[in-house]
Amino acid sequence: MKKRKLGNSGLEVSALGLGCMGLNFSYGQPMEKKDAIALLRAAVEKGVTFFDTAEAYGPYTNEEILGEALAPLRNEVVIATKFGFDFKDGKIAGVNSQPVHIRQVVEASLKRLNIETIDLLYQHRVDPNTPIEDVAGTVKELIAEGKVKHFGMSEAGAQTIRKAHAVQPVTALQSEYSLWTRKPEETIIPTLEELGIGFVPFSPLGRGFLTGAISADAKFESHDFRANNPRFQPDALKANQALVALLDQFAKEKGTTNAQIALAWLLAQKPWIVPIPGTTKLSRLEENIGAVNVELTAEDLQKINDAASKIQIEGKRYPEAMEKMTGV
Repeated sequence: MKKRKLGNSGLEVSALGLGCMGLNFSYGQPMEKKDAIALLRAAVEKGVTFFDTAEAYGPYTNEEILGEALAPLRNEVVIATKFGFDFKDGKIAGVNSQPVHIRQVVEASLKRLNIETIDLLYQHRVDPNTPIEDVAGTVKELIAEGKVKHFGMSEAGAQTIRKAHAVQPVTALQSEYSLWTRKPEETIIPTLEELGIGFVPFSPLGRGFLTGAISADAKFESHDFRANNPRFQPDALKANQALVALLDQFAKEKGTTNAQIALAWLLAQKPWIVPIPGTTKLSRLEENIGAVNVELTAEDLQKINDAASKIQIEGKRYPEAMEKMTGV
């Protein structure tokens, strides 16, 4: 597996990471714990060194699975987790990045992950009631104490990133970015480039849509996040198939798959971009890893961009309540 550095931080990780949320949260039926552990260890064997989790996934249980799976491999991996929410009855009950709360989350995450230091600690969502300088300052203290190595942010806007970075250098921003979510190109990516911050796109395969495995008439289980996502409603699913058709075309030309084209496109945008596709299947894991070796020329990228620019993506990224939590 090729390696990449996240911005100017010096934090080196595999060119593709693994987003772990879907192992047991948000995407239908959770995996059996033993199967999730087997998949995580297989990922390490295949060269993945960058694993992404959060206390919110479960809540809490996703971190526990990672902690058990990666304990024997601790020296080979970089583990990222996140703080930033309150929970009630097992569900998110609002944002919370108060300094005292950050410290409580870090202590609990360290125990669940069975580690002494969190390699990369993200603020999961910006808390409008807590100055970002206080958040960054708290993480700075945790870094000085040896409990955290690097500071990250998720779905933050450019000005918020700048304010945080001035207090404690931000190693990476994690936000949604893919061929069907390109808003970060407007102000986020230029800001990251200027400040030397790495970019970790989540949902780089459009929550599975860009793989071509989701048909225009697909139905989702009630506990699958996509069941209530605007982009996965019938009319949007049908309209957005145009993007899948575009990927089909390029995949055939290159002798690869839709997923590999979508990931290769992301990898080609900047050398400090590290996508974190998630999966529950070993075959998909291997397919995604294969994207690292797919070379897209400048001409290929131009063709993809020209064709994609003519496609209108239907539906917002999130239901309205969740959309309000994003600053990108």
